[in-house]
Amino acid sequence: MDIATLIGIIVGFILVIFGIVWGHDASALFNFIDVPSVIITIGGSITSVLSSHKLPDFINGLKSVSLPFKNKVMDPASSITTIIDMSNVGRKEGLLALEEAANNIEDEFLKKGIMLVVDGTDPELVRGILETDIVCVGDRHKKVIGFWEKWAEMGPAWGMIGTLIGLVNMLKTLDDPSTIGPNMAVALLTTLYGSLIANWFAGPIAAKLKANDAMEMMIREITIEGLLSIQAGENPRVIEEKLKSFLAPSARNSMGEDAGGEE
Repeated sequence: MDIATLIGIIVGFILVIFGIVWGHDASALFNFIDVPSVIITIGGSITSVLSSHKLPDFINGLKSVSLPFKNKVMDPASSITTIIDMSNVGRKEGLLALEEAANNIEDEFLKKGIMLVVDGTDPELVRGILETDIVCVGDRHKKVIGFWEKWAEMGPAWGMIGTLIGLVNMLKTLDDPSTIGPNMAVALLTTLYGSLIANWFAGPIAAKLKANDAMEMMIREITIEGLLSIQAGENPRVIEEKLKSFLAPSARNSMGEDAGGEE
């Protein structure tokens, strides 16, 4: 599980509760619970997201709520090390030996690329096939990210709609001053709910999915460059230095001087 996402969600919730009860007792929490406001803000924003997507994309978006909490290991340095190991095998034993080595690899994208190389596929065709794979995966990711970005956008919008509804109801009863305060409080609750949707829930999830997508795309780019270099028969040390260029300087240093490349 991704501890950062979980901690962020939980601590954010605790801070909101702390702000509500500070200087009051726990009963103050009931001042921030209003069923019509929940229905308007959450229900309304969800309907806007639904109308903005096709039904299968909307369902996939809802299912993706667990993705930011999964600790999917994506380590570019580890991918580079694996590719360098494969390049050493190919240089010493020939490209056909990579087929057996690929059986121990869990990364389906890397395994697919290795099999294309082993089969003697033209390098440009290998690049084309793998880059098409990247584009398709990226498009699927963008649809899921777009779901959460749209919800983050619609939450505050529907919060404002709920506030306007509450203000209209308040103005209709101005002849009774005792109702002004409660009606204003209810009207503002929808704005609060909308802000929470955008800044506490949907927005952070979209940001985490974007970060995961960027990391996965970079690893796939590393894989393509590495496999084409192996196919071209380049020296493992040269391949290593080429692939390290994808990493930040600190990450390059952490790999050490002997990351697997050999003369």
